[in-house]
Amino acid sequence: MDRRRFVLTCFAGVIVAPRAAQARAGKVYRIGHLSLMAGDAMAPYVGALEQGLRDLGYVNGRNIIIEHRSADGRAERFPELAADLVRLKVDVVVTGMDSGVVALKHATTTIPIIMIYGVDPVGQGFIHSLRRPGGNITGGTFDPTPDMYGKRLELMRQILPRLQRIALLWNPNFAGGKRDATVTSDYSRRLGLRFQGVEVTDPTDLENAFGAIGKERADAVVVAPDPVLFPARTRIAGLAARYRLPLVGSTRDWADAGGLMAYGPNLLDRWRRAATYVDKILKGANAADIPVEQPTTFELVLNLKTAKALGLTIPPSLLARADQVIE
Repeated sequence: MDRRRFVLTCFAGVIVAPRAAQARAGKVYRIGHLSLMAGDAMAPYVGALEQGLRDLGYVNGRNIIIEHRSADGRAERFPELAADLVRLKVDVVVTGMDSGVVALKHATTTIPIIMIYGVDPVGQGFIHSLRRPGGNITGGTFDPTPDMYGKRLELMRQILPRLQRIALLWNPNFAGGKRDATVTSDYSRRLGLRFQGVEVTDPTDLENAFGAIGKERADAVVVAPDPVLFPARTRIAGLAARYRLPLVGSTRDWADAGGLMAYGPNLLDRWRRAATYVDKILKGANAADIPVEQPTTFELVLNLKTAKALGLTIPPSLLARADQVIE
C-alpha cells in the first residue's frame, strides 16, 4: 500500500470510528426485569439495580428502558411473562429468582439472562461452570459455600450456649430447598445438635409448622432462603416471638422483620452488582464467557429489641462483630 493510500485509509477510519461510537452511544437499550413480587416489596432492589446502572452511565428513560414484569406472587405466571419479554426483544433480562431463570431459559437461548443470586446454578443446569458459564446465562450466586449454614448455627450457639435442638423452616418445592435441609442437618450433627426439618410450601402452612416446632421443643429456628418464606418474614418473625424462639435468617431483612439475627450476603449489593453484568452485555460481551460471581462479603445483623423480649444477652464479642445492631 502506498503512503498516500495508507494516510487516506487511516483518516477514513478516524471519521468512521467516532460515528460508530456515537451511534452506539445514542442507542436506547431495553432491559427486561422478571420478578415474583411487585410494588413496594421490590422497590429497594429495583432501586439498587437502577443506582448501579446510573453509576455506569445508564439512566432509565434516557438511554435505557426497563421493562418490569411481575408475577404478583404467583410463580406459575413466570412462563407467560418470560415469553412477553422475549417478544419485546429486550437486549438483556434480569431476574432474582431461580424459577424466573428457569422460565427465561425455556423462553430464549439467545437473549442474555442475568441471575441476581442463583442457588446452585451448576447443579440446576443453568450454567456449565462458574468460570465459564456457557449458554446465555450468567450473573451471581447467593451463598458461596455450604459452610454458611454451619456458620449461622455457630453464631446462634454463641448467643445460646445451651443450644441443643434446632428447627429449619424449608420449602421442598424450591430448587435449593433439599440442599438447605441436608446441609443444615449435617452441620447440626457435627455440632451435636438435634435437627428438625419442617416443610413449608405455602404461607398457610406456617401455623402448623410452628406448632410442630413447639411440640418438639426446639431451642431456635433457622429459616432457609426461599421465595415463599421470604415475603412472609414479618409473619414468621411474629410466630417465632409467640413461641419464644430465637430466629436466624440469611439476610438482614429477617432481623428487620423481628428475627433475632441474620447472617449472609447483602441483597441490595447483589442487585447493584448485577448492573455491572448488564453493562458488560450491552458493551458486547458474551454471557457464555462472563464468570459467575459468588458473594465475598457478608453482614451480621443483630436485633437487640428481640433479644430483650426473649430474655437473651448478646455477648459483647458478637456485638463488636455486628455490621448493624437494631435497638
